[in-house]
Parts: sequence; C-alpha cells; structure tokens
Amino acid sequence: MSTTPVVLSEAVADALAEGRPVVALESTIISHGFPRPRNLEAARHFEQLLVDDGVTPATIAVIDGVLRVGLEDEHIVRIAEDTSVIKVSSRDLGIAMVTKTTGATTVAATALLAHAAGIRVFSTGGLGGVHRGAQESFDESADLTMLSRLPITVVSAGAKSILDIPATLERLESLGVTVVGYRTKRYPGFYLTDSGHDIDWRVESPEEVAGIMAAHDSLGSTHAVLVANPLPVSQQLDPELHDTVLAAAFEAADAQGVAGKEVTPFLLAYLVQHTDGKSLDVNIDIASNNITLGGQIATAWAGRGAAQR
Repeated sequence: MSTTPVVLSEAVADALAEGRPVVALESTIISHGFPRPRNLEAARHFEQLLVDDGVTPATIAVIDGVLRVGLEDEHIVRIAEDTSVIKVSSRDLGIAMVTKTTGATTVAATALLAHAAGIRVFSTGGLGGVHRGAQESFDESADLTMLSRLPITVVSAGAKSILDIPATLERLESLGVTVVGYRTKRYPGFYLTDSGHDIDWRVESPEEVAGIMAAHDSLGSTHAVLVANPLPVSQQLDPELHDTVLAAAFEAADAQGVAGKEVTPFLLAYLVQHTDGKSLDVNIDIASNNITLGGQIATAWAGRGAAQR
C-alpha cells in the first residue's frame, strides 16, 4: 500500500489496519448522478447508512490531483457543488494526478483505487456496460475490463437500463467476471427489478458471498465478483413509463448529437425530467439498497478475517 500514491483518510486507514469492515463508494454518482442540492444530501445519506451499521465508508475521488480513498466532508461538498468537477475513469487517473485535477471517479476508477487501498467490497448503483449500437460505435464501458482484472466484490442493481443488457452479460462472461444474483436468478434492470435475462448463479446471504470471495482467493483468482442486487418490485420505476421515456431519451440524444461519456448523464437526466423526478427517487433507493448489502458483505468478510486471527 505504501508504494501507491493513494491517500487514505484516517478513518479508512484505521478500519483497514484493525480488520473492520469498509465499503468503497464511487463519487460520479455525487457529481453527475443527482441534481444539486439533492446530490450532497444523497452523498451524506449513503455514508450514514454504512456508519449506522458499523461499517466505515470510503468514498473515493481525486481532489487537486490527490487520489483520496475516504473523503472529509469538505471534499464531499466540493464534489457535489463544484461544477468544474469532471468524471475520471481508470485511464485518466495519472493525467489527473499530474494536472492536479479534481474529478469524481467512475466505477472503473473507484474499483482500481479501492483495490490499491486494500478494500474488498464496493457498492455502486448501476454498472457500466456495452452501449446500444456498440457494433458500430465500439462504445463499451471500461468498468467491464477493469472488473476482469481486480479481485474486488461489487454490488450493483445490474447494468444501467440504458445499455445493451444481453451484450453486457456476454462480455462479463467472456471477461471471466463472476456474476451472482442476490436471492434471484434474473439479472436486475437497474430501475426495474427484472431485466428479462437469466443468470446462472444465485446466492442467499452476505456470508455466502464472503465464502465465494475466500474461495476465489484460494484459487488465486484476479477477477471481480459482481453481486446483482435487484430492487424490490414495490420500489421499481413503472415499467411502462420507463420504456416510453427511455425510447424518447435515445431519440433526443441522437437528435442533439450526444456521444461518448456524455451519453449516460444525458439519458439519466432526461429520465429524471420526463418521469417528474420518479427515476431520481428510484436511483436513490437503488444506491441505498446496494450500499446496505455491501456493508453486510463487508461485515461478513471482516468476520472471516477475525476468525482466522
């Protein structure tokens, strides 16, 4: 850990040194996932969920070129309120360090920095994946390849529903990423409980996930365990509303020439606007559910470590 440029907060460093549970959290959900000032409220809420369960939150971001794992409140406020904050993926980290950029980390960058810090569990909202039309654009999130290289456990509500879900599942299989459904064998659809696609494996408890992590370690595995955690049906966005607005969002993005990494925030913002904020409420429920489960998995993992000491 001392050979990396990652700076741990005192709380995160102490928790890791003492073998207590820690969960990594991304910061693009703060800077680009929610409108202001709701984003700051959400960021503090997410961290408090973990604290209330005896888990140390490790929100990750780049602050003035410093790779920070565990943010002070002033850092969270800056990520939430500073409109110059950019999205930083794994490929951008070195540039951000040299240019002293302040950036919010994507899933790929968060996973990389969490692994560098020695954190095994990371909760996010939705995973990036293969974009629709990728056979022409080759637009595929770095999240997928990064998770094929890191032994970290990621809790998400599936891939974002704006993506090509079947292609994303195929890529995860090709890349060797382990995918398990949490109490389901149907891959969740982010805003929707069920994407309509099956997955092979189901787990029933945080302890079972921790057991899989230990088994992977015994095999020397170097890829992620992806825990697909669906929203309860009662919390999902109305499927008919979702499908109608999403189709219109794609048309609007195409008409306005939105491309590259601007596509996802555009589509998500369109959904918020045209569902009268309902998708925003669902997005907060998604992240909250995944963070709570991530805390439970981290606690089970820490318990296995304590039993071996």
